[in-house]
Amino acid sequence: MRLSDFWRLMDEEFGAGYSRTLARDLVVDRLGDRTAAEALAAGVDPRAVWEAVCRAQDVPRERWLGRDIRPR
Repeated sequence: MRLSDFWRLMDEEFGAGYSRTLARDLVVDRLGDRTAAEALAAGVDPRAVWEAVCRAQDVPRERWLGRDIRPR
């Protein structure tokens, strides 16, 4: 997963404003007691960070892949 995909999924699930706050402030045990922003800065794969945030926030698994995007 690219970093841009991580942020797109965060924005879709939590809203553009709150996703940044969540990434900066929520400490996630699955990320070694780091925030998503800290884990990304440390080089953790964005998919692993996304899944850890989803688990921590009880996002249903059917929403982990984001919205269906219609082909053009």
